[in-house]
Amino acid sequence: MSESPQSGTEKIVKKWKKKRGALIMALHEIQDVKGYVPWEDASEVAIGMDIPLARVYEVLTFYNFFKLEAPGRAVISVCTGTACFLKGNDQVLEEFKKELGVSEGESTPDKLFHLQSVRCVGCCGLAPVIVINGKTYGRIKPSDVRGIIEEWRTNFASE
Repeated sequence: MSESPQSGTEKIVKKWKKKRGALIMALHEIQDVKGYVPWEDASEVAIGMDIPLARVYEVLTFYNFFKLEAPGRAVISVCTGTACFLKGNDQVLEEFKKELGVSEGESTPDKLFHLQSVRCVGCCGLAPVIVINGKTYGRIKPSDVRGIIEEWRTNFASE
């Protein structure tokens, strides 16, 4: 008789269960795989690691890195580090908000885009910088935002 295959979350829980202070690492790994931490996975972590569900929820809501809802397909990360801020990325962020009709941490209703600000992406020489799904855009101006959004809409339409 064969055993049922383990779920991805079950494997993650097994990997981290016996390591001290591993809750955050397990949650990070789940989010790396799924893009967010679904409620069902949070429950599975609590049970599997013998941690109260309230504690798991506390960690998920305390750290703004964790997402509890699936983000849009294109995650737009606007760098708000010092170099980017000094070069005007606050204006770029405002333009994305206006064009997409969302606030930071929100996804568009069609789930194509998710807008977030991040502390630093490590490309200070290209400031101001944004990163979308791993693709870096440097020396961004507010006037570039509409074209970048259209580029991604076109990419999604051709899939």
